[in-house]
Amino acid sequence: MEREGSGYDRMYEVLLASGKKPPVVSENNDRVVVTVKKHIARQEVVDFMVKAHQTFYPTQKELITLGLIAQHQALTAIELVDLLELKNADDLRPWLGRLRGWGLVGKRGHTKATEYLVDPHVLRKLAFEGTTTLKGIEKHRLRALILQDFAIYGDVSIGDLHQRIGVEIPRRRIQRELVDLATSEQIVAVGSGRGRKYRIAPNEAESTGSGTIPSG
Repeated sequence: MEREGSGYDRMYEVLLASGKKPPVVSENNDRVVVTVKKHIARQEVVDFMVKAHQTFYPTQKELITLGLIAQHQALTAIELVDLLELKNADDLRPWLGRLRGWGLVGKRGHTKATEYLVDPHVLRKLAFEGTTTLKGIEKHRLRALILQDFAIYGDVSIGDLHQRIGVEIPRRRIQRELVDLATSEQIVAVGSGRGRKYRIAPNEAESTGSGTIPSG
């Protein structure tokens, strides 16, 4: 794994957060091939990951680790080290982060036999107990949820965005956040009128005409 926030880690985060398998990387003589599979592992994993992200706001490393364990249900420390491409089990500490403290990940066994798992009861409970109350969500968390939604779904309308991240959040707050994101050229508008959608800007140089967001 690269440093947090870099290309491969971002790819892992987006795929695992949306319930898909992690990318498969293979090296040839003159190129590196990254294969992304469309298949979604299990719907309950998707629901679980979305709810965990909205409830606990994990770091990128925590989200990647949680996604791997949730898809496999249980992984030994050695398997987790291998999947994360770490040197040894001591390097797992920042990747597990607060997951055990939150009760999302359990642990059994010791030393080389240590196993990390997501209890099926926790998986079902967190996935289906209802929507988290997000009405008073902090600004930085709201922005992170919006950008995460863009990363997973691509082109996004205000209506779809509002439904996915939480209808209890006032629509005007989402609109204001989109204005700020457009002004800072982090997103761009695609289309016009009722069909207008938004996407993450490829780069700042291409983020032209992104500062106008409709009020409705």
